[in-house]
Amino acid sequence: MNVDKKVLLKEIFRKMIHLCSAAIPFLLKIAYWPVIIGFMIIVVLYYFCELLRLEGHPVPLISLITNTAARERDEGKLVLGPVTLVLGILFAALVLPLEYAKVGIYALSFGDGLASLVGKLCGKHKIPKAGGKTFEGSLACFIAVFISTWCVTRRIGVSLLVALLAMFIEVLPLADFDNLMIPIAISSFYMFLVQVM
Repeated sequence: MNVDKKVLLKEIFRKMIHLCSAAIPFLLKIAYWPVIIGFMIIVVLYYFCELLRLEGHPVPLISLITNTAARERDEGKLVLGPVTLVLGILFAALVLPLEYAKVGIYALSFGDGLASLVGKLCGKHKIPKAGGKTFEGSLACFIAVFISTWCVTRRIGVSLLVALLAMFIEVLPLADFDNLMIPIAISSFYMFLVQVM
């Protein structure tokens, strides 16, 4: 598959941020409230930096990162990906016990993170009405979520069901809003499965 090198580098940069978010459950375990408050402050600061960037007053480091990671569809707009990424993780961590929230956070970090990369690198079979997403990317999401969930739970059945739901959500054409949906939906579903299985 012929992939534009610039687009691929942007996607790798974006997904490295996703993958780095896998460290958040560890940080939350060490210092829950300082991490929560710190990420809330980061979201607010980022939002204001984005408003400044859009008005022609870029904030050096923040705007450089945003411009490096922004997709073509984000040009001239507020880049919401980092906001929805952090808010999705925060909602899961605030609403659910950390033992459940971390499964949803890992699904976002690894599943959603790798789905896009694999789809761009190896994706040859587009999924109809999925906004350009591919079967290969969705399979990568499934495998990544299955492995990360199994590493936490050591339960194959639970891991399979969680991975299926994550793959389904990832396929939906939600743009950056899958960042909000995946952690909370997967964490809640995992908590439900633990109760019934």
